Formats: sequence, structure tokens, C-alpha cells
Amino acid sequence: MSHATAHEPAIPLPGERQQEILRLLREQGRVLAAPLALHFNVSEDSIRRDLRELAQRGLCRRVHGGALPLTPAFPPLAERQRQDPSRKQALASLAAGLLRHGDVVALDAGSTNSAIAAALPIDLQLRVVTNAPDIALALMGRHDIEVTLVGGRLEPRSGAVLGLQAMEYLDTVHVDVCFAGTCAIDSQGDAWAIDGEEAAFKRALLRRADRFVAVATNEKLGAVAAHRIARHVQVDTLLVEADAPAALVHALRQRGLDVLLAPPVAA
Repeated sequence: MSHATAHEPAIPLPGERQQEILRLLREQGRVLAAPLALHFNVSEDSIRRDLRELAQRGLCRRVHGGALPLTPAFPPLAERQRQDPSRKQALASLAAGLLRHGDVVALDAGSTNSAIAAALPIDLQLRVVTNAPDIALALMGRHDIEVTLVGGRLEPRSGAVLGLQAMEYLDTVHVDVCFAGTCAIDSQGDAWAIDGEEAAFKRALLRRADRFVAVATNEKLGAVAAHRIARHVQVDTLLVEADAPAALVHALRQRGLDVLLAPPVAA
């Protein structure tokens, strides 16, 4: 029976290797079998077996040649609004600081956008266009903000007004800054949504906007969903958490994205 010498690198056990693969997946947003095999000095078959086992355990999504992170789970809006409020408030404060006097701001439905609505500064004389009744209600008492609620069919799970009437209204508006709710930002910087009808509304909204500011909590980074909202070249600014994966943030900046980090959340 042969033994490794003191000069040979230790090959991680499969469990350790799989944990490292998951770490690389979170940082890079995608992993490929061939580079992983070189990185770990094992066969591609071993890596493919690792990826298959991780996918079976629900920890990643297999694609040809490698793996992607899972699409984040999206429970109903009311439940999402109760999750991680301090993290979303930090992002919301950063988002609100980007606005200027007199801006027309688009806020579609989403828990992070609800936090942005609550953080909007006073005395900027903003005008807000939204298809989210909860956002409209939250801003109704603000005498310094003019609110337009897009009409149409209300989708209870997402809290969004959608449908033909909502889409037709967008043909009549122009906005300065659009905060389109984003379900995932992949490793290339593209923005994604889970629902096709919502994605169509978001794409139409972006066509009416001068600037698209994407806001993403950590679990959305490096992930993909079913429907693309925008290519990375259409994302003017990306706001992420203070502890977002540094390697992924660097890679997105290398692709030309303006990535801003929110202030750290107090423990």
C-alpha cells in the first residue's frame, strides 16, 4: 500500500473538496469541471461526481460542463418583508442616497424596494411610479412625494400589479432612476427574475428609464433565474451588501459594472 510522501500535496477528502467547490461557486457564480480538476489535482470524473452529489443534495444546479448556484427561493412578499430587515435597510439607505432633487423614481414590487421607499429622503420633491400597492400606501402620507400607482391586475404573491393595463401605462411615462426588483445577478452581471410576467413588466420599465440601479442581497449574487431582465451593460449601478463575496465584486467591476457596497450591518 503506497503512502504520500511529505513533499506531495494532500488531496482533500471528497467532503472537504465539495465544501471548497461550494465556496468557489459562491465567489465566482459558476464553476467548470475542467478547471476544478486542475485546481484539485483530480480527474474530471471525480469533479463531475462531486457536482452531481451536490446537485442531488440541493446545493447547486448542474449545467453542461459545470454548475451554477441555485435560484434563490422567493416566498410571498409579506414573508420576505420580515426577513433580514437590517440588511435591506442598509442597502435602502445607499440607494436613497443616489437620488437627486426632482427625480422621477420607479419602484416595482419587492421587499427591498419596500425598504427603499421607507428610506426616501425628505425635501427632494420626488415623484414615484410604482406597481406595488404596499409602496403606494407607505408613501401616501408623504407630502413631499407625488405617487403614481400603476393600475392593472394584482398578483397577491408578489404584491405586484401586472397585466396588459399595467404594460400599456408604461408607454406614457419616463423615469430618471429605476429600481427594478431583481431575483438574481449572475456572475456576468446580468439581472434575472423568476416570473415571466413580472420580468416582462420590468424590461418594459427599464426601457422608460435613464438609469437602472440593481439592488441585490448576498443570496442573489452569482445566481440565475428563469427570465433575464437586463444584460450587464444595461445595469448602470449595482448595490450589494458590505460583505458581498469580494472575488465576485471584483469580477463584476472588471466587466465595467459600477458596484457600490452598503455600510456594514451592526451585529
